[in-house]
Amino acid sequence: MKGAKDKVAEDGVSFASLIEKIEIMRSALRWTEKLDRRQIEKLLSQVSAVREQAMKLSHTNRFVSASLNQKSAKKASVAQRRRDLLERNFQFDGVFGDSPRLIEALEVAERVAPTFLPVLVYGESGTGKELIAKVLHANGDRADEPLVTVNCGAIPDNLLESELFGHKKGAFTGATHDRAGRFEAANGGTIFLDEIGELPLTGQVKLLRVLQSAEIQRVGSDVPIKVDARVVAATNRDLLAMCKEGTFREDLYYRLSIIEIAIPPLRERKDEIPLLIEFFADEAAEQLDLPPLNLSRRLEAFLNRYEYPGNIRELRNLVFRLACLAESTADLRHLPEYIRPQGVAPDEEPKAADLSLVDVKRLASDQAEKRFLEKALSQEGGNVTAVAKSIDMNRAHVQTLLKKHGLKSKDFKPVKA
Repeated sequence: MKGAKDKVAEDGVSFASLIEKIEIMRSALRWTEKLDRRQIEKLLSQVSAVREQAMKLSHTNRFVSASLNQKSAKKASVAQRRRDLLERNFQFDGVFGDSPRLIEALEVAERVAPTFLPVLVYGESGTGKELIAKVLHANGDRADEPLVTVNCGAIPDNLLESELFGHKKGAFTGATHDRAGRFEAANGGTIFLDEIGELPLTGQVKLLRVLQSAEIQRVGSDVPIKVDARVVAATNRDLLAMCKEGTFREDLYYRLSIIEIAIPPLRERKDEIPLLIEFFADEAAEQLDLPPLNLSRRLEAFLNRYEYPGNIRELRNLVFRLACLAESTADLRHLPEYIRPQGVAPDEEPKAADLSLVDVKRLASDQAEKRFLEKALSQEGGNVTAVAKSIDMNRAHVQTLLKKHGLKSKDFKPVKA
């Protein structure tokens, strides 16, 4: 939390500086006999700026104070903190283990979610930075409003302003109609600026102006539009180093990083790998309409010790590949060639020693179950209701078993002459 206090100070905002600004305005009012319209507007603008800074500083200090009080209390075990998160009304789309760094990141996300403070999420590619943005959105007061994602590295420089802020018809060649930008689409909700470190300097200037004024102008329009979008940014780059190099604006960095959340890579969260494999295997079975994924003993051991340079995204892709290619039990031969251990041939079948007794029993049971269902479907002409009645089983459960084994009732219906 010390880092948050330091950032507020570095941004030039403190109670002492606010008091000094107020005293300057009081002196202007006390010693000026008559104020013209220009001077009145200037003072009103200064008052509004001081008010905004005071509100932000107050909110930040309350957040810092609450976090410090929480840390000063007796620390629970990581496992207990994980259980506490799950028992609270904490929205999280996935699974997570007992990594202390990840638990701390999720606790910070839970606390900051209901505030308006901008958040900067750090992490290697594929660690789940967008998932943290979803956590911040889902656990806050804006959960019923839009969450809009922008990949800053994927927008061409010449289209950046139009994508973010929209444009008026005729503003440039190809602008055939008025178009709202991403900030307008996120009004009332959250805008997630992914890969913020890839934003060019010209785009950084325009983004900073929006963050300062809370309003945008469509390309080709002079009419300002008020927007209220909570900003969450993410990067896998060192933005402070980029500030020193002159490739990222320091004032924008301090605007975005009032709260920072660092996501550890998967190689530092090894306990999550079995949980994630099971989670993604269920997802693959549902999306690909395939039976549940079985892993050979040696493949399971490999997946648990692999370093995953692509992090969670790489693990998910691997599980989907295995689910697609393996007919019964996935083995090392189903891995991509670039990570497959040397000496394993693409057509090599796993040996009995590579399977546990539980695997062997499960495979035998699954094969017998599949043959039984195929026979029942053939006898009943593909009529699932008749099959359920003949084996004294709920029809919905029969449908679940058919999906598990990749069986389709239409394949067993009699062919019409």
